[in-house]
Amino acid sequence: MTLWKRFSSNTGAMIGVIILLLVIAIALLAPVIFPKGPWQMVQRPFLAPFSTDGLPLGTDTLGRNVAAQLAYGARVSLLVGLVSTVVALLIGVPLGAVAGFYGSWVDEGAMRFTEFFQTIPNFALAIVLVAILEPTLTSITLAIAIVSWPPVARLVRAEVMSVRKREFVDAARVAGLTRRRILVAQVLPNTVSPIIVMASLMVATAILLESSLSFLGLGDPNAMSWGYMIGAARTVIRQHWWLSFLPGIAIVITVLALNLIGEGLNDALNPHLSRKARA
Repeated sequence: MTLWKRFSSNTGAMIGVIILLLVIAIALLAPVIFPKGPWQMVQRPFLAPFSTDGLPLGTDTLGRNVAAQLAYGARVSLLVGLVSTVVALLIGVPLGAVAGFYGSWVDEGAMRFTEFFQTIPNFALAIVLVAILEPTLTSITLAIAIVSWPPVARLVRAEVMSVRKREFVDAARVAGLTRRRILVAQVLPNTVSPIIVMASLMVATAILLESSLSFLGLGDPNAMSWGYMIGAARTVIRQHWWLSFLPGIAIVITVLALNLIGEGLNDALNPHLSRKARA
């Protein structure tokens, strides 16, 4: 059975894919659907959902279109989640691969460096980094990437240490391949599966981190995000609950979709392990 067939046979994973594709489509089409943008006042404040034509989700505290804010917020959340994950992978994968393959003092030094970042809670470190830098999408993305790469490095290190002991690696050494070529061409390709699964979950975590930072007022003031929407509406949550509820639901649905996809990828890439777990 091919990878796609195994993945598509997982109902939860396919639901996650459909939801994620829908969120991506809304994010990409936001300027077309809402040409006025998320910041322009379009009606009086605190209009309830479905109360006025053309404003299906009502207006916020300043009379701005909530539906437009959700659409543009999806752009920020997905952008930060994807870019920060890619940057974290670019840091963690090479470091973990070198540490696991070469061992000795290289491994010791790399792991001590990794542990330095893990001594501080991720969210606290992200707050410090964004507070030091100017709160922009670039600094937020960089901060999330910096707090996200240590688990990647540890995972890759463990996988590489396991793979390097296999027979095909010994055969490559006997064939005269250099250690660098063995690592890149023989070892790393056999560690891709867990990295892909972890990356899907990292995107979800990054979205939650970005939303939390924006909720605290550490988001980019020029970019609409779901966390900003929740933070801006927290003072009126009793009277106008939907202003916090709608972006909160958007975050939950998107993160749930990514987790379902990650679970499906894990089952598809490791079918034997998933059968054992179910047994």
